[in-house]
Amino acid sequence: MNKAGKPTTIKEIARKLRISPSTVSRALNDHPSIGLVTTMRVKKLAEELNYEPNQTAIFFKQRKTFTIGVILPKLSEPFFASAISAIEEIAAEKKFTVLLGQSLDNPERELNIINSFRTHRVDGILMSLGKNTIDMGFVERLHKYEIPIVFFDCVPENIDVPKVYCDLSTGIHEAVKAFVERGHKQIALINGPETLNATGERTFSFKNALLDNGLTFDEKYVVYSELTEESNYKAMEKLRALDATPSAILAFNDYVTFDIIKYAKENGISLGRDIQVISFANYSLWKYMDNPPLASIEQYPAEQGAKAAEILFEMLENKDLEISIPDQILASKLVYQ
Repeated sequence: MNKAGKPTTIKEIARKLRISPSTVSRALNDHPSIGLVTTMRVKKLAEELNYEPNQTAIFFKQRKTFTIGVILPKLSEPFFASAISAIEEIAAEKKFTVLLGQSLDNPERELNIINSFRTHRVDGILMSLGKNTIDMGFVERLHKYEIPIVFFDCVPENIDVPKVYCDLSTGIHEAVKAFVERGHKQIALINGPETLNATGERTFSFKNALLDNGLTFDEKYVVYSELTEESNYKAMEKLRALDATPSAILAFNDYVTFDIIKYAKENGISLGRDIQVISFANYSLWKYMDNPPLASIEQYPAEQGAKAAEILFEMLENKDLEISIPDQILASKLVYQ
């Protein structure tokens, strides 16, 4: 900072040392063409004057902002909190800043975040789709602006973009097998919103898992939830109204499971005796609760986030090359509480 209280510039350092601004710039960046004595003089004066590099000028010159944007349905979910931590760790290693946005499953809000990231010239975007997102036109628009995007967890179908997600079939097969081994024959699935690609995958895997374990598939035992408490309660009401009430439930995620537990308590249903539950996502605090689910299907959010970040930085480092990145698929796994 100079005496006038304004930020010190390279030109000011150059004038005081009676050398050219380009020499000062090279010296500050340890360019080999500048002698050691000159470099030391420049750095000493820069320190005395509290010189700070003009980041805007540096970004303009390098055509980078050293920021990436991350868009998630809900930042408060433990699943996404784990993913964010992994993403930020990798970004920090690359000396990048992470900008976060939550869509709250609102397509308009999601698109506004994407446009905001674009106008702020983020170098790349990591994204988990909201449950109501249908229009994927923003992918092509980002491509025109040379902003790469990588999807993880909730990913689009039939679009040639890098994706990282979990193969739900392995965990679902293990969950159904665990129920069958405990004598359950009426097994239900509380699935997610029908608009999600993963919802169809869950139903398909659930059906195959039942057949593989000698049980028949009845579509009445698959109900859908919009992930609100009211919707989760309605899903439970549908299952409880069946002639043969299910004794085991596979739940879409831990928040659905919370509502199942609450519903059971309010309706005199004994968890563990009248009904057993296996949940997706493996909430870390289940072990501290009195009525945890029998088990959880681990979907490895940190690993998904880390792998998606690694792919994005690979794309940024090879921006001038045509690189084909296959889908990265992790196997889900049943874990007991």
